[in-house]
Amino acid sequence: MVAVLAIELRVMNTLPFHKKTLILKLLVEGMSMRATSRVADVSKNTVAKLLRDAGAVCAAHQDAALRGLTCRRIEVDEIWSFIYAKAKNVQRAKSAPPEAGDVWTWVAMDADTKLVPTWRIGDRSGMTAIDLMDDLRSRIENRMQLTTDGHSAYLEAVESAFGGDVDYAMLIKVFGDGGPDTRHSPAERMSIRKIRIEGDPDMSDATTSHIERQNLTMRMSMRRFTRLTNAFSKKIESLHHSVALHFFNYNFCRLHQTLRVTPAMEAGVTERVWEISDIAGLVEAGAPKPNRPETYRARDAAAR
Repeated sequence: MVAVLAIELRVMNTLPFHKKTLILKLLVEGMSMRATSRVADVSKNTVAKLLRDAGAVCAAHQDAALRGLTCRRIEVDEIWSFIYAKAKNVQRAKSAPPEAGDVWTWVAMDADTKLVPTWRIGDRSGMTAIDLMDDLRSRIENRMQLTTDGHSAYLEAVESAFGGDVDYAMLIKVFGDGGPDTRHSPAERMSIRKIRIEGDPDMSDATTSHIERQNLTMRMSMRRFTRLTNAFSKKIESLHHSVALHFFNYNFCRLHQTLRVTPAMEAGVTERVWEISDIAGLVEAGAPKPNRPETYRARDAAAR
């Protein structure tokens, strides 16, 4: 009888579908996990578990759906954040995990459809760049124009992934010394150089403006990317799940102000605007189905 009551309580305490949808809505709008738990009236652990489940299904769905693309112009950039503590503070941080320190999220974006077909989270080394470019190459069917900043890791990564089958240009920005009065402001941009690296890129289209605007979208939509606050990821897994959820919402759910449709619709990946409730549905579809209390009552009666 005690076992039956325990199972019934477990089923009764299952998070309602509308509550899952609310939590996911709050997270994709940039609310922190603690604030989300207060507004949704659930525990922080509940929010963390739902983020983990949603991040996993969002990453899997996009990995399968964002293939066979016909992107014409791709821009790539990296955005900085940190795990547990900034690199300079890791040594004196208590109980820091092995992955603590600076981390970079590398993002590729279609300048025309605004779709983000792939991203990678890791350090700023050539290995992460190669991983990103290899995955990008596997998703695009046609020859494309690629623009990156002047980070040297891109040179080997692009050559390794595309060989000569790409029109590649680098946009190199030179900044001056911002000085003490502009500590928290961007340094003054002194000059811009566009360099043809591979193929025959249209240099008038060699820009990183769209992907840099996407960096702002990420910082506004994910609390853990906001600068000069106490918001950060304590585990790298949480960052992975948060980024996957963000890009699912960005690609499939949120209408782009210029396009008037979602990036996934503009790219021909889907024919409809997805809702946050669709993400909650994917989470429930991927979750193991609990046994009904009646099954346990029958087993208990049979055992007696």
